Amino acid sequence: MEQEVPAAQQPTEDQVMEFLEQVMTDGAAAMSGLCTSLGDRLGLYTAMAGAGPLTSTQLAKRTGLSERYVREWLAAQVAGSYVDHDAAADTYELPAAHAAVLADPDAPTYAAGMFTMLQALYGTEDVLMDAFRTGEGVGWGEHAPALFEGTAKFFRPGYAAALVPEWITSMDGMPEKLERGAKVADIGCGYGYSTLLMAQAFPNSRFHGFDFHRPSIETARGLAAEQGLSDRVEFDVATAQDFPGDGFDLITFFDCLHDMSDPGAALRRSERALADGGRCMLVEPNASADVEENVHPIGRGLTAASVAVCLPSALAQPGPEALGNHAGEESMRRIADKAGLHHWTLASESPVNRVYALAR
Repeated sequence: MEQEVPAAQQPTEDQVMEFLEQVMTDGAAAMSGLCTSLGDRLGLYTAMAGAGPLTSTQLAKRTGLSERYVREWLAAQVAGSYVDHDAAADTYELPAAHAAVLADPDAPTYAAGMFTMLQALYGTEDVLMDAFRTGEGVGWGEHAPALFEGTAKFFRPGYAAALVPEWITSMDGMPEKLERGAKVADIGCGYGYSTLLMAQAFPNSRFHGFDFHRPSIETARGLAAEQGLSDRVEFDVATAQDFPGDGFDLITFFDCLHDMSDPGAALRRSERALADGGRCMLVEPNASADVEENVHPIGRGLTAASVAVCLPSALAQPGPEALGNHAGEESMRRIADKAGLHHWTLASESPVNRVYALAR
């Protein structure tokens, strides 16, 4: 039986309308995300970047696309304030500030990969509904390839901007060790962008990327060959708990430890695989275990991703812990300490990530 809300707790009409406006705004953003993904994948933003004002016909010619579809897409871009419109000339222009976010994959601010991921996440909604009912997981490999591509595309700009010049530099003595020649393991490497960035910066070192997802490893191998780095980079299929080798001077986990069902076993394996004086770099989302501290756009995106991907991925594997991506520093530190990695330092921080240096 529905319980009647006491009069004192009844919402005012203004409160209802204010929240309705918020939900409609969110729904419109979710709907327009498809247009953003199309603009990225079809090269529309790239074609507009630096081109100045364009008519829909000119943009269609630049991209080889149907003018009628391009015109409709532009209308949506204007409605979302992504693209400027000159009504007198009936031309459209992508502001330079917007191009830095949507048109340049090498810019540290490039964020279009987020919308590529959404293709896959909405596609697994029915599977996720079943998981909510049963408590079972949804494995990484159960998603469409757009998730793997989008995840790599989303994280790559941040890694390119910060991994070598900030994160590695923040670990005392590590840049010098890598310059002389060190042995590195990149666990949960995915497409291997993080591994390859390190290999480009430190040609005297040797890098080993491991991931349990074979299609990602195959892509990583192709990228290594394409970039001419196969002489110092190897990619192999292995889990974080059983990857081969030892004597590693640096072992890295980029935004992946929280996706594992047994992060403790992963860190125990790493502790055994470290060389004397070796260290682990643990990169995790900058989200708090206190849910109220995540009430901001980045926190909202991270916690939503945890519902859709991170927690289900961990629950799909056998293991004692399914952390989600906002377990917080205290939980991670506890797991590391039990694994024998007793020295823990916050080495660097950005709005999206926190970077920890771990040692025995």
